Amino acid sequence: MKKILLFFCVLAIGIQLVQAQTRSVTGKVTEKATGSPIPGVAVTIKGTKNAVSTDANGIYKISVPSTGSVILVFNSIGFNNLEETVGTKSQVNAALEESATTLNEVKIVNIGYGTVKREAITGAVSSVGAATIAAAPVSSALEAIQGRVAGVNIATTEGSPDAEINVRVRGGSSITQSNEPLYIVDGFPVNTISDIAPQDIESIDILKDASSTAIYGSRGANGVILVTTKSSRDSKTSISYNLFGGFRKIANTLDVLSPADYVLWQYEHEKLIASATATSLPGYTDYFGAFEDMDLYNNIASNDWQDIVFGRRGNTINSNLSIMGGSDKTKYSLSHNFAKDRAIMMSSGFQRQNINFKLNHKIYKSLSLDLGLRYSDTKINGGGANETKEVSSADSRLKYAVLYPPFSVPGLTTGDNIEDDFNLYTPTTAITDNDQLITRKLYTFTGALTYDIMDDLKFRSDIGYEVGNNTNDRFYGLTTYYVRNVPSVLNQGMPALTIANSNRVSLRSTNTLNYNFKKILPSNHNLTALLGQEYLKVENSTLTNVVHGFPSNFSFDDTRHFTTLGTPFSVDNAFAQDDKLLSFFGRANYDYKGKYLLSVAFRADGSSKFAPGNQWGYFPSVSGAWRIIQEDFMSGTKSWLSDLKLRASYGASGNNNIPTGQILQAYSNSTTSWINGASNFWSLGKIMFNPDLKWETTVSRNIGLDFALFNSKVTATADVYLNNTKDLLILYPITGVGYDSQYRNIGETQNKGLEFGVNYRAIQKKNFDLGINANISFNRNKVVSLGAIQNINGTSGWASTAIGEDYKVLPGMSLGQIYGYRNAGRYEVSDFSGVNGSTWTLKTGVPSSSAVVGNIRPGQHKLVDLNGDGVVNTSDREIIGNALPKHTGGFALTGRLFDFDFATYFNWSYGNDVYNANKIEYTSTGNTSYRNLTSDMASGSRWTNLRADGTISNDMAELTALNANTTLWSPYTNYVISDWAIEDGSFLRLSTVTLGYTLPSSITNKIRLKKVRFYSSVNNVFVLTNYSGYDPEVSTRRSTGLTPGVDYSAYPRSRSVIFGLNVNF
Repeated sequence: MKKILLFFCVLAIGIQLVQAQTRSVTGKVTEKATGSPIPGVAVTIKGTKNAVSTDANGIYKISVPSTGSVILVFNSIGFNNLEETVGTKSQVNAALEESATTLNEVKIVNIGYGTVKREAITGAVSSVGAATIAAAPVSSALEAIQGRVAGVNIATTEGSPDAEINVRVRGGSSITQSNEPLYIVDGFPVNTISDIAPQDIESIDILKDASSTAIYGSRGANGVILVTTKSSRDSKTSISYNLFGGFRKIANTLDVLSPADYVLWQYEHEKLIASATATSLPGYTDYFGAFEDMDLYNNIASNDWQDIVFGRRGNTINSNLSIMGGSDKTKYSLSHNFAKDRAIMMSSGFQRQNINFKLNHKIYKSLSLDLGLRYSDTKINGGGANETKEVSSADSRLKYAVLYPPFSVPGLTTGDNIEDDFNLYTPTTAITDNDQLITRKLYTFTGALTYDIMDDLKFRSDIGYEVGNNTNDRFYGLTTYYVRNVPSVLNQGMPALTIANSNRVSLRSTNTLNYNFKKILPSNHNLTALLGQEYLKVENSTLTNVVHGFPSNFSFDDTRHFTTLGTPFSVDNAFAQDDKLLSFFGRANYDYKGKYLLSVAFRADGSSKFAPGNQWGYFPSVSGAWRIIQEDFMSGTKSWLSDLKLRASYGASGNNNIPTGQILQAYSNSTTSWINGASNFWSLGKIMFNPDLKWETTVSRNIGLDFALFNSKVTATADVYLNNTKDLLILYPITGVGYDSQYRNIGETQNKGLEFGVNYRAIQKKNFDLGINANISFNRNKVVSLGAIQNINGTSGWASTAIGEDYKVLPGMSLGQIYGYRNAGRYEVSDFSGVNGSTWTLKTGVPSSSAVVGNIRPGQHKLVDLNGDGVVNTSDREIIGNALPKHTGGFALTGRLFDFDFATYFNWSYGNDVYNANKIEYTSTGNTSYRNLTSDMASGSRWTNLRADGTISNDMAELTALNANTTLWSPYTNYVISDWAIEDGSFLRLSTVTLGYTLPSSITNKIRLKKVRFYSSVNNVFVLTNYSGYDPEVSTRRSTGLTPGVDYSAYPRSRSVIFGLNVNF
């Protein structure tokens, strides 16, 4: 008992001694400009590792020594460090100033295989932070930064929930190959970042010039997008939960003919097809009755098929839970994201789950371990609206919703026998007969060991392994082109199913050595060097099962669940050759007094896609910067000029973005249902091999200026660049040798441009903030040379073979050149010398367009005879449009009033043309009958040949009088691409408006929460444009890079209203 009492006495004395040696200091940290509290500020006792962080109200409490001189260091990202002497005070408050040397919201920039401070950047690098990414409640990070970065054009190709997003960094250099940038997530190369939750992203850094991208060598020619996911910053546990949800509706629809006008046109169409003297129309009368009963359709109810197919109220929900924390040695972060979207199109939807885990553990002082795991599970329901990758565009769904008769027509829209020249089916049936289920699962494992060999010498070894599995179950119902044409005769007209299962396995091994020469060089000189080696290997395989001949009443689900009830047609297990890349690289960064900066990089890449002798590509770069603001002669400007830096760079980067296996002749075995006595055959591939292929190389020059004004209230960046790409890897069409095409190194392209970005912190008060930021990018693309080739033709194929080539690549012009006829309006009665019965004779000197538009009579579509030979034919085509914009950009207005916050985000494109293929199909009969038309061809606008008594007029004076007020030609014409269908695609879109409210800290403290914010957003608020289609931001014929900007059967865009909640624990 005495021993126990003695122990407690000693313990009490020890506690008193400890307490006597330390004391508590408290305080509040605020922003100097506004007086607002700053949470998460690190408060450290100088010279020690003792540190605490401020809470949500900027309050801290720390134990300091009772004796000696104590200095507290206050540190927070985005603010200047501050030191305060404690002395005898028990309360030490701090007011931090925002950093005046920072030129963007992201202070530490990822430049590939390392990071640097923003002021040390010598190349063209743009960065977007987590706050900007999270500002737009969307499921895609690329959508979140659309219009926010100068020199980066992000365009969504249509409105489906999984729509492909085109990203172009400083234009596109390749002609037939992808111009997408290289995506790197936490050091690992990926195909896309669409499977990453925006809430998990800490920053996105975009490398735009070759001096920045050269460190990635062969893959950096189209720019590099580096994504860094969130990780724990300190050992303090933090939990955040973000939830948003809402509803969406179709944003725009097209007007179609009324039921009465629809019937009136069907009558006139049939009369034009028949002879002018016909007194009866069996087809018309069978479906619609006698002409004298036309008034019966004046008040008939109509079906709004666009509303039925695309008009349902969609809904979306997105939740994200994130936990971060750890200890001094171990830090972790774990997040889960769930997104579900019930889209506006019937039977379509999107669902995705993400898990992101990161762990950093300091094994001992000189060795640390990083582990990472990302998991993504995506499911996409529905076949969408178009057939970009199908054999035929005949089953594209949007035309059904526009052209299908507005009411039930017995014998035409009912029954199983569909008129060949009608060839439309109930829009809802077209949806279910083209159903689809896509699932994507992605597992990414990363690990790294970092070893501090000695002071300033660091070795890091990274390993990454990724497994991706995609399945695509595609159903072909009774109404599809596929089942009518592809299966054998016995199985034609019966449902079919294809099941494609693709697997992709990627391995990355990287070793880097970093050395800082600061102990060797004089104090004003700084030099760091990086040496590295990297090995990448990608394996791809696809197993495709095709089953035909299911029972005719089978649905999509039936075929998936009862595959044995169909007839197996083929099982194709295709293995692509491995894609291997071995690289060696290095980089050195030097600066003198932080004033003069120089960076040199070099990379050598060896690719398995090329034959020996051409496998290795070498990509050097050099860049420098001069921080003029630090010169003595600039001292007089510091009252208004906060920062000024001049940058210049030169470098080369490469591109090997072609499929593997192009240097050797490949044979394939295919199944067939069209060769008697054989079910399969061996053949050469459709692409001819080429053992002489070599690297495509881009040489980039860049000059940039970064500056800040008025204590960094205004910060701006301007860049001018010139990029030349030579030895282009082009898939070139060839004839006469048994192959369709061949990859070749042909020609040269050029991109030059100017980009400018500015941020203006207009107002910063305690209870009111207002900020404006904007950017604009000008890019001019030119095909410098195609070698010995005169041109390359492109065919969008939206109308099968009815249109033919509609794009051209020509030396001296930019990519995206649309090729077709010039519109001359319509043939007026005055163009004709007379009529004999129903045969009209053109006056001498009036060219005939009959070879293109069909039978010529007054009211027919008229085209320009460019060569003056009196006949309009394929020789009279020319360039009629350009799909590339003259400039793109965006601007935002953000602010805070007391506890309310608001944000508006705009983006625009100017000067690009859209090829409105819908407009052609929806205003022309072509070789079809009984289809509806859009209101462009409404009665009173279209040319009419019909008298009031229901007969066709061939009287010149009468036709002139009938059409005195009409403006368009007759719809009775073939499909023709003319500049009438090439429209200005310029637009200004208010993409997002957000209003939020943050609960006061006096409330959140009582419920033990750091922060609670409620908000509401509207996405796709409005679009200002002269474009007549659904939406000007569109590009649907994407099977080749030759045909950008085509609007054909795009999934319509929606407008959404979102309500959200952010909670930080």
